[in-house]
Amino acid sequence: MPAADAFDLGPVPSRVLVTEELARRLVSAQFPRWADLPVEPIPEGGWDNWTFHLGTEMVVRLPSASEYAQAVEKEHRWLPALAPRLPLPIPVPLAKGRPSAEYPHSWSIYEWLDGVTARADRIANQVEFARDLADFLVALQSIEAAEGPQPGIHNWFRGGTLRTYDENTQRALQELAGYVDVELTGEIWTNALDAPWDGVDRWFHGDIAEGNLLLEEGRLAAVIDFGTCGVGDPACDLAIAWTLLTADARQTFRDRLSLDEDSWARGRGWALWKTLATCAHTYQDPEHAEEHASAKRILLEIFDEFTARRFATSSVKAPRAT
Repeated sequence: MPAADAFDLGPVPSRVLVTEELARRLVSAQFPRWADLPVEPIPEGGWDNWTFHLGTEMVVRLPSASEYAQAVEKEHRWLPALAPRLPLPIPVPLAKGRPSAEYPHSWSIYEWLDGVTARADRIANQVEFARDLADFLVALQSIEAAEGPQPGIHNWFRGGTLRTYDENTQRALQELAGYVDVELTGEIWTNALDAPWDGVDRWFHGDIAEGNLLLEEGRLAAVIDFGTCGVGDPACDLAIAWTLLTADARQTFRDRLSLDEDSWARGRGWALWKTLATCAHTYQDPEHAEEHASAKRILLEIFDEFTARRFATSSVKAPRAT
């Protein structure tokens, strides 16, 4: 897609702090029927929202900035419509909170979905997991997209062109020069930017990542956090193929989704952008050593898969003329 189609991400959101006490006051004031339920913060509950348990069966999500709050209306409008069409449970809002003198944004209460996040060491069978996830995405993409939310600040332009993230990627490459293979990285990124999209809007989740995939007994059991969902190019949902899946599972995932080379290249680009950003943020910070090691492993996985595919393609020879 031409560079003119890139969007302006704008400034970094200015986040507001939401404490356990504030969350409890908001629930008590606006939903007195739940005022006696305990409110407890959820560790590592995400960046876009402050997240709290409400009793044992509900969760409170309060956007951390005005940009993230744009997703609230979208979720209340669309998640109840999407849920019956999908093969796995997704969050469905139970109530919508109002802005107040203490907190400036709309917010949500959802039913709690059980499960643990899909770390690689928790997945019982990678190929089975990849198949289940692909089937979920096939079902999501099959839902009528005509009236769905187009890319915007509400989802940081997921579903639009990767060129929106070109400036961030080039900056990360400059930061990491001498630390990563800049030439190979640049080739992979250019390959992704040049891969065309057919222009057919399809539903996507927007942040298919291990923290938003829940397991029960090692199997995929639910998909959560649809704040970045929308309609457009669903290639953004493919990054998980490199960030979590093994090589065999990655191939199963691709085959199940019936992806062509251009879609696969754009998906690889989304994985590369996210991974480079993490590497640039963590590579000189000892406090983030574990996060950096994971990002570096993913980056090498992207390199190896791209190089192997390029070699396989170049090795195919035309039949000799007779």
